[in-house]
Amino acid sequence: MTDIVDELKWRGLIALSTDEDALRKAFADGPVTFYCGFDPTAPSLHLGNLVQILTMRRIQNAGHRPLGLVGGATGLIGDPKPTAERTLNAPEIVGQWVERLRAQIQPLLDFEGPNAAVMVNNLDWTQGMSAIEFLRDIGKHFRVNKMIAKEAVSRRLNSDAGISYTEFSYQILQGMDFLELYRRYGCTLQTGGSDQWGNLTSGTDLIHRTEPDAVVHALGTPLITKADGTKFGKTESGTVWLDPEMTTPYAFYQFWLNADDRDVSKFLRIFSFKSREEIAELERLTEERPQARAAQRALAEELTTLVHGADQTAAVVAASKALFGQGELAELDERTLAAALSELPNVQVTELGPVVDLFAEVGLVASKSAARRTVKEGGAYVNNVKVAGEDAVPDAGELLHGRWLVLRRGKKNLAAVEVTGA
Repeated sequence: MTDIVDELKWRGLIALSTDEDALRKAFADGPVTFYCGFDPTAPSLHLGNLVQILTMRRIQNAGHRPLGLVGGATGLIGDPKPTAERTLNAPEIVGQWVERLRAQIQPLLDFEGPNAAVMVNNLDWTQGMSAIEFLRDIGKHFRVNKMIAKEAVSRRLNSDAGISYTEFSYQILQGMDFLELYRRYGCTLQTGGSDQWGNLTSGTDLIHRTEPDAVVHALGTPLITKADGTKFGKTESGTVWLDPEMTTPYAFYQFWLNADDRDVSKFLRIFSFKSREEIAELERLTEERPQARAAQRALAEELTTLVHGADQTAAVVAASKALFGQGELAELDERTLAAALSELPNVQVTELGPVVDLFAEVGLVASKSAARRTVKEGGAYVNNVKVAGEDAVPDAGELLHGRWLVLRRGKKNLAAVEVTGA
């Protein structure tokens, strides 16, 4: 076993701990059974959740046993958001999302060997419990004055929205999860984001009240921030999801490829499984030749492979290269090309017109006269082929998959035209 506490600290993954020295000893004496919970409040996990799953895998790689909890019960309630009540989803929808989240978590943990992961669902121990049992056996151990002091609850109490009893009780449900996993599996550690610290410690508090001899821990990872002040895990088109139908593998790859040089070192430490020496080398390359984006490419390829598989990664790398003239656009499969072009400025037309008209319509140039100058100067390309004349008109045979043209001005300015035939 490695010293996982030192490893997590080096990677910037420890923001809060109930007792770091005691946790270090527990790991050294291990193996430790630990858990992290994921609520099905959406049909997919996102990059914030990926931080937690990969942290679980790091701890598992150090010789400890993870329990991946998908909250079929807590997902029916939802933890308190900072601003307003959550919309409650129908039980059958939550049940479907439980299965989708399980399917996203399972490939990222190891389910074989002496410290094989186990997937659990808190609906298994809550759905048969009566309200009286819940209040007497669990609620009795919670103090309202401590509950309202939790940050998430406190913010809502001081807002115009207030907080319902339903969401106020969420921390009791999460605390019960830790107690139940302690009793069923000998689980002694819960991990999660530092913004969940109040919910994490509700579990340790409950166990201390009901199992006086138990020694249990909570570990909170930091919230990830970006150097430019924008929210991590968001793009102009919205949240970066793990589901390929919600965020395409191409867009997922581009998110990492476009990481700011100021952020890429931090992202490598948090998300990559590369060694310290490999990360140090990538940091050196970023400092010496930032334009090569070696660290971003390494991160994008590793994470896309991890989440979407090697075949999808190869397809999006090929698409990324082909768009800039370093590969054959015609060899890209339709789905990958569609995903790539959706990230570009694009326009739909019912029929093909002159190239200069298309360049102006899609916004690659300010006007048709500017498009003519671009063609005359040799800087206009259609499907990576240089446009020979100002009066050139593409024909239907040039359409990729019978639908698209890729327009390029110079080396880096790209756009797409789709012929709809409508």
